[in-house]
Amino acid sequence: MFTKIMKFVCVGVLLLAAFWEVSAGAAIVLDILVCVGAITVATQAVTQPKYLWTAGFVAIAVLFNPIVPVVLSRAVFLWVDVACLLAFLVSLNALQRQPILSIPSITNRRPGSQSL
Repeated sequence: MFTKIMKFVCVGVLLLAAFWEVSAGAAIVLDILVCVGAITVATQAVTQPKYLWTAGFVAIAVLFNPIVPVVLSRAVFLWVDVACLLAFLVSLNALQRQPILSIPSITNRRPGSQSL
């Protein structure tokens, strides 16, 4: 559930960054949110053996790293922003949590059957 929330937060943040010119302080907060979201999705992709997705989201985390920021021109940033936005949107469907299957009970092999 946390991963899905982070994906939606990152989509919102990337939409905000694409359409608004944010201040330097707000840009750091946005970078932190996108970086944490990308790391979260990358760890989800590792648990499901989807290593191409992992590499892509690690690259997004490096791009939006608040410690050593990558400086891009506004035009290039818009293209990168849209690509990252699409990656988060596609990951909502492509990287879904697998349901945990229940283990059948050994004491009640056929539920609903009656003993003789």
